[in-house]
Amino acid sequence: MEELHIPITKVLDRPLFRNAKVVAGHDGLNRHVKWVHVLEVKDFESLINGGELILTTGVGLQLDLPTQLKYVKRLIEKEVACICIELGPYFTEIPADIITLADKYDFPIIVFENTVKFVDITQDLHTLIINQHHHMLSQLDTLSRKFIDLSLSPNGILKILQEMHAFFRQGVLYIGDLQKSYYYPSEMKGVERELERQLNSTPTESHTDEYFINANNRWFACMPIRGLGQLLGFVCLEFIPPRTADMTFLLLDRAALAIAQVLLRSRTIAERKQKSEGEFVRNLLNGRPVDQDEISAFLPTPSSNMYYRIITIDVNEPNTDIDEDDWEEIRIQRSMTLRALCNRNGFFPAVSSVKNEMIIIASFLSATEYMKSTERFILLIQQIKGLENGDYLIGSRCQFGISSVYQSIVDIPKGYEESRKVLTLHKMKLINTYFYEKLGIYRLLSKLSTTEQLQTFIDDHLAPVIAYDAEMDSELFETLSIYLECGGSKKETAERLFIVRQTLYHRLEKLETILGNDFMEPTNRLAIEVAVHAQRFIQMKN
Repeated sequence: MEELHIPITKVLDRPLFRNAKVVAGHDGLNRHVKWVHVLEVKDFESLINGGELILTTGVGLQLDLPTQLKYVKRLIEKEVACICIELGPYFTEIPADIITLADKYDFPIIVFENTVKFVDITQDLHTLIINQHHHMLSQLDTLSRKFIDLSLSPNGILKILQEMHAFFRQGVLYIGDLQKSYYYPSEMKGVERELERQLNSTPTESHTDEYFINANNRWFACMPIRGLGQLLGFVCLEFIPPRTADMTFLLLDRAALAIAQVLLRSRTIAERKQKSEGEFVRNLLNGRPVDQDEISAFLPTPSSNMYYRIITIDVNEPNTDIDEDDWEEIRIQRSMTLRALCNRNGFFPAVSSVKNEMIIIASFLSATEYMKSTERFILLIQQIKGLENGDYLIGSRCQFGISSVYQSIVDIPKGYEESRKVLTLHKMKLINTYFYEKLGIYRLLSKLSTTEQLQTFIDDHLAPVIAYDAEMDSELFETLSIYLECGGSKKETAERLFIVRQTLYHRLEKLETILGNDFMEPTNRLAIEVAVHAQRFIQMKN
């Protein structure tokens, strides 16, 4: 990249600067010259843009020392590259105070002790600058063509990054929006997560322009990648401060366009696959026959350590007025997002998404002793809940149900039914768990709820209590429920019911009268506890 700039060191190598001498600001000779400007006036603010090499005979410095210092300070503040002074009748020497000021700000001061033609210097450097610009545009065109060609090849994104690394000799990354990231060379993996974290925490409105990020004390120039009005990711190039060149962002922009083409093409393929995948998942959930080719295409190869759970997500989408075309886009976005999150957590997902429900067949590899581990699933749910894209998914509105662990695909309808039962119990606010195997007594109650046996069991154990509450407008059922939950602790029961001990004693005496003095004996207590849970279940279900 240095070849695309004209540093002051390169200017000093030009024949016309053979007799020039640097008298101050030696540490600033790496500054880059954008243009040459002859300056012979005192008021120059409106004439300077920054990056100029100033040529002067010192007319503007024919003043007292404080004014001279202020003049140089103004040049520094305007970010002038350097100043070249022809010593002679107007200015015979550089005062020590000016040299000190220039050294402080690494502002190069170059003097010509002999007469030079400013027109020759201007023509020479401008020709060099224009040639360099032409060279830059030529390289930009060449690289743009290469990027387009590479975008059509397999693994195009990585090949584009490799081409950028070959040109810049710096690390480069593609950070996807919930998609797989790429980086080159391999040592860039060390900054991938931090760079991704910072990009994701940047306000969305900032994603319209290029900007700089410091990740692990390394600076990166980042260019958003956009397509079809959506943010698809970022291409990031490492650079060495204090600044990078305009050429950098021009090339990043061309690379971003090429990567966007790869992503959009991949998305079109993914859309077709998702539609087929959604139909395949629905067929499995409903027990309909599927082809072996479909099973091979959408599910991982069966093995002794490959398991799956069914995850059902109730989206709770309040807006039902969205037309079908918009729903199709929402469905695709949801599926792509869920798949990306599942992949990140080590799952092999098959996804189906409809308006208010998403189902994932989440396959995973695990040793037998760890197959029922729930940590990864909980982490996945937390990540989904953290999604707050109002256009297609608000995670905080979602509810989740997860089936038991299975291996055979013939159990998929059973797993789906289990996940739906968990969701139902969540909506009834009877459970806090997401997992079917942790439902406890509700696993039995949900199966018995469709028969008369459950209501008969409730009546046999609680009918007198329920009838008494209805007749006397009392709270014996609630007292019994809390008393059982507290393990028979009168102190804790009174505190949870917000009543005094004497009131509780009176209610417990009434319960003994109705249920018998032995209602807290193990066998009776177990039956009554089941009946209490069953009554709550029936109430919430109704």
